[in-house]
Amino acid sequence: MIRKLKSGQYRLYSRKKDPKTHRRRNLGTFHSLEAAQKHEKEIQYFKKH
Repeated sequence: MIRKLKSGQYRLYSRKKDPKTHRRRNLGTFHSLEAAQKHEKEIQYFKKH
């Protein structure tokens, strides 16, 4: 899940909520939407291989 921050950057959050905090885990902050989407694809690929 990618959200735009007030600073104009994009933050990648996990799809599932953390059972301890009940919030989504921060998986990185990026300057562009394309960079965040690229990293999300890399994470999904890594999870499957």
